[in-house]
Order: sequence, then C-alpha cells, then structure tokens
Amino acid sequence: MKPLLTNEQRLKMMENGIESQENHACNHWPVVKLFTPDAGCTWLLSELDPEEPDIAFGLCDLGLGFPELGYVSISEIARLRGNLGLPVERELGFKATKSLLEYSKEAHDAGRIVEKN
Repeated sequence: MKPLLTNEQRLKMMENGIESQENHACNHWPVVKLFTPDAGCTWLLSELDPEEPDIAFGLCDLGLGFPELGYVSISEIARLRGNLGLPVERELGFKATKSLLEYSKEAHDAGRIVEKN
C-alpha cells in the first residue's frame, strides 16, 4: 500500500505548519487530496503540525453535507475503510487551483468540496 503522503508533500506541509505557527494564521493552498474511493469522504490538506507531525490541517468533507476546516490524524485516515473495504487514496494528479479558504467558502455554499474554478 502506498503512503498517503509523499516525502515532498510531507516536507511542504511541515513548512506550511511552521509558517502558520510563526504567523499565527495562514491561508495555504492544499498540498494533497485524499479520498475514499467507495465512500463520499475527501480531505484537502495543507499543513502538518511541526510538534505533532501526524496531525494535519485542512478542509475535511465526510460526505454528510457539512465540510469544515479542521485538524485530522493522518494515521486515523490511513486506517479508514469505505463501504467496500477500500482504503483511503491520494489523488495522484491533484493540483490546487486556489487557497484552502477559497475551497472552504465554496464547499460551505455547495455542501461538499468543489474543485472546479
């Protein structure tokens, strides 16, 4: 099974986490998109906590119509399975087109993460 984060993504997310700590707030672009192929869950993650590198920050959509910004455990996401028992996957071709707050505003209005410009 492939790791949920590549080394490059992990480093970028850690840099973003350090910057957020130093500035007390940032609006980074998502670095990685994770999803359940057999359920409606999606995560757009932008940073890792430098003191707790298993904790990520991002936009979390559990498919219930209420996406929200928050903190999640990477190891807990890795243990999740969808309706058919499939593990969470990383979208290999994901490229963010806007900031996390922009994704969040659109997701709030739509009740789900929207990726179109």
